[in-house]
Amino acid sequence: MDMAISGPQNWFALSEAERQTRGKLSSDLCVIDNKEFYVRGCLEIPVIGSDQPFVWGVWVSVSKASWDRILELWQAEDVSDEPPRFAWLSNWIAGYPEPKEVKCSLHIRPGGLRAAIELHPSDYPLAVEQCQGITMERVIEIVSLSLDH
Repeated sequence: MDMAISGPQNWFALSEAERQTRGKLSSDLCVIDNKEFYVRGCLEIPVIGSDQPFVWGVWVSVSKASWDRILELWQAEDVSDEPPRFAWLSNWIAGYPEPKEVKCSLHIRPGGLRAAIELHPSDYPLAVEQCQGITMERVIEIVSLSLDH
């Protein structure tokens, strides 16, 4: 029961007309005004008692330098020496507080796989859940909240 968000929060703040002139959105990448750069990745949350994590497909904002490097390595088969990239969580997920400056690391994966997102330790509930894991009951609650929005 994985969930995904179709774009970063700032994309949804644009009108349809603004989207046509100010940005580009694909299933994995988004640019707004050639100043804001976003990448979609997988934020895995361990599920207690299961060997399968719950995965959020969310967007993070990255610097221009990180963006350029990510594009350079997009189809690379070996990225084992590539350090994680600093990023900011860029989606407001139903059932969680608005993410104000939620720091994360973006881990580029090989062969065109979506990057892995690791939230930095903090008291933000999603970061706590990624660190400690969640129950299957919590997974059902998250899915229910998300489907209602």
